[in-house]
Amino acid sequence: MQFEITPSRYGIRQGVQLPDPAILLHLKEEGVRKLISDHYDLLAKSEIKDLFPANPVALEKAKENSADFFIQVMGGPDYFNRHRGQPRLVQRHSRFRITAAAREVWLQCYQQLIPALDLPDHMKLSFWNYLNIFSNWMVNTPEKD
Repeated sequence: MQFEITPSRYGIRQGVQLPDPAILLHLKEEGVRKLISDHYDLLAKSEIKDLFPANPVALEKAKENSADFFIQVMGGPDYFNRHRGQPRLVQRHSRFRITAAAREVWLQCYQQLIPALDLPDHMKLSFWNYLNIFSNWMVNTPEKD
C-alpha cells in the first residue's frame, strides 16, 4: 500500500475528514501513544529536528500532547482539551517556520510507521488521508525562491 504525499499549496486549507474512530478501538490508547512516540523519535533524528524539543523531558511532553490530540481526534477522551485547551493548532505552531518541505519530512516519518501498524488497510489509509490533508494546515512559511 502506497501513502502518497500530495503537494502542499501554501495558504490553501482544504477540509479535513477525521480518521476512522475504529483506529483507536484497534490500537487502543497505548498503541496510539507508541505510534506518536515512534514518530517523534524519527523526527528528532530528521532534517527538521530543530522544530522539535531537544531536551528529553520537553520531547516527552510534546509526545504526550500530540498523542492526546490524536486520541481525541479519533473519538477518544478529550485529553488535549482538558490539559491544553482548544487545539488551535495553527496558532500553536505559528512560532515555528513550517515549510512545505518540512511537512513532507513530517509525513515521510509517518510513511515509515503506518505500514507496520496492526490495522486493516482501510484504517491505515483513513489515518494517512487525515495526516496528508491536516498537515497542510500547519505550513505557515513559503519556500525560499
